[in-house]
Amino acid sequence: MKPVSPTLTLLLLLIACSLLGWTGPVHAAKQGHKSKALKAGTVFRDCRSCPYMVVLPHGNFEMGSSEAEEGRGDDEGPIHVVHVATFALSKTEITRAQYAAFVKQTKYITDDKCWTLEDGKYEQRSQRDWRTPGFPQKDSHPAVCINWNDALAYAAWLSHKTGKKYRLPSEAEWEYAARGNTSSARYWGEDPSEAMHYANTADQSAQAHIQGASSWSVHQCSDGYAYTAPVGSFKANAFGLYDMLGNVMEWTGDSYHPDYQNASSDGNVWQGAAEKRVLRGGSWNNAPRNVRSAMRDPNNPSLRFSIFGIRLARQLP
Repeated sequence: MKPVSPTLTLLLLLIACSLLGWTGPVHAAKQGHKSKALKAGTVFRDCRSCPYMVVLPHGNFEMGSSEAEEGRGDDEGPIHVVHVATFALSKTEITRAQYAAFVKQTKYITDDKCWTLEDGKYEQRSQRDWRTPGFPQKDSHPAVCINWNDALAYAAWLSHKTGKKYRLPSEAEWEYAARGNTSSARYWGEDPSEAMHYANTADQSAQAHIQGASSWSVHQCSDGYAYTAPVGSFKANAFGLYDMLGNVMEWTGDSYHPDYQNASSDGNVWQGAAEKRVLRGGSWNNAPRNVRSAMRDPNNPSLRFSIFGIRLARQLP
């Protein structure tokens, strides 16, 4: 048998990539510069269907919450200083339209089961997924009913599509980004009733429109949304990131640890023996105690809820 020529090998590779729908790295015209030149605060995207990313500066911050913080969980301490290297984080949560592009191109299949809130009850229901989460959504709303494995698959696809390294943020990166150089319980301050300007949370709008929500502990304000809101509907934090609190909970790359004893100080993903992974940020149905920068929510990586979504990090350069 004759050896296959390098030219033929390259041709076969290009054909395979074409069939997979991948044409190599495609950079949006708005980027217009090399990654090495990206400075803190720069907003860019790597392709037309890619999420907009914000470059965050490197820095130190105190991770966790003090025992005096109202609503604090036992797993939020001890407070420890973490150094975070510069990286990029998606400006908003990943939208239905962005997730749909991934599903269409990869033919990705998920179970048709998701925990949804309907008829006043949260139950795992059939015929429920990111397309049909039990409440109306538009393409500009965050994708929901996403589990940890779905989030990894989306990040892997985006990495392959662009030639860049997309991934879930670490817990430390996420909290650093959410705080935006603040040390208060929320990036807008301590008062949960100010959420109506900054976050879509459980509030009087939810109580007015969701069956069973009359008994919820809610923010004493009304943001106009009972369920999810279009991403970017509220004020950004100091880093220019939207919906870091509220709207949907966001998966991180870390294994769950019951506290921060022996936690790393370098900001990287903290792996451990626990199967559970950590979500951050609270959601449209969360009470004030769960909509804080330090709040942690461990869950099974295979679990899909209509309050679970995605925000991605990207390595720089």
